[in-house]
Amino acid sequence: MRQAPSPQAREIARAAARWLAKIESGEEGVDHAALQRWRESDAKHEAAWQKAQRLRQRFTEVPPSLGMATLDRPALARRAVLKRALGVAAVMPAAWLLGRQLPLDAWRADLHTATGEQRRWTLADGSALQLNTDSAVDLDLRARRLVLVRGEIALKVSGTQPLAVQTPYGVITVNRGEACIRLEELTCQVSVLSGSVQVQPLHGPTLGLEQGQQVHFQTAGVGSTSGFDVMQMGWRDGVLTAQNQPLGDFLRELDRYRPGVLRWDQDLESLRVTGSFRLENTDRILALLSASLPLQVQMRTRYWVTVTRRKNIA
Repeated sequence: MRQAPSPQAREIARAAARWLAKIESGEEGVDHAALQRWRESDAKHEAAWQKAQRLRQRFTEVPPSLGMATLDRPALARRAVLKRALGVAAVMPAAWLLGRQLPLDAWRADLHTATGEQRRWTLADGSALQLNTDSAVDLDLRARRLVLVRGEIALKVSGTQPLAVQTPYGVITVNRGEACIRLEELTCQVSVLSGSVQVQPLHGPTLGLEQGQQVHFQTAGVGSTSGFDVMQMGWRDGVLTAQNQPLGDFLRELDRYRPGVLRWDQDLESLRVTGSFRLENTDRILALLSASLPLQVQMRTRYWVTVTRRKNIA
C-alpha cells in the first residue's frame, strides 16, 4: 500500500498552492521577494513550487487550487485527478467548490464531505458517525475500525463492543459513549463527550480519557489532559459558537467552512467575538461580523474574500 504523505508534505503543498493562487488571482502587492525566500529556505519548498509551475503549464485550464491538490501525489494519480478536474471544471468554473486542496485519499474514501458540509451516517451496529467540513473516513467494520483520513468526526458508539479510529498518529478506541476526533497539521485532538476513550499513540503509553476531558497527541506521545467547552462541538448542530474569542482564532475556524480564500488584516486579530452563528451561510456570518465590529468585508469573488479594518469617514 502506498504510504500517505506526511503532514509536513501536505503543508508544503498547500503553501505552494496559496502562493500560486495569489499570483494567478492578479492580487496587487504580491510579495515576490517573500516567495523567493520561501523557495530558497528548503529544497522541498522549491520542489513543490517547480511541480506547481509544471502543472500550470500543462493544464492551463485547471484552476490553481485543483492543480495544487495533486502536488504530493504520484504521477499516475496526478493525471487521474486532473482528468477528473477538467471534466468538472467544464460545468463548474468556480473550482473552489470542489474543496481546497482535497487530496486523492479523501476522494477515494468510503465517506467524505466537501468544504462547508456536515453529514451523518448510522453504522451497521447502530453507532452514529458524523463528518464535519472537508473530512473523509474509510470503514472496516468487520475489524471494528474506522480510518480517519482527513478532517474531523463525531463518533457515538452504542453497541457493547468498542470501535477503534485509526489516525496517522495512533489509535483512539471509543467505548460505549461519544467522542470528537480532529486531525490537525501536526497533532490529533480527542474530546470525550460521554463514556470513556483510550488513546494509543504510535510511540508511547496508552492514556485513558473520561467524559469532559480533551487531549492532543502525536506519534511520540500524548499531551496533557484538559477540560473543554462542549460548545466547541457546536458544528454537530451546524453552529459555530464564540465566547469572547479573538477574531483571528474565530476567522481561522470559519475559514475551514468556506471554499476559496479568506484573508484578514493582522491588526484585527485581537478584536473579540461572542455569539452563535449558523454555518449554513458563512457569507451571512461575515456580514454579521461587519455589522458588529469595526471591519469591512471585501469580496473580489465569492471565493476570494478580504476582511479589513473599517476606515473612519470624517
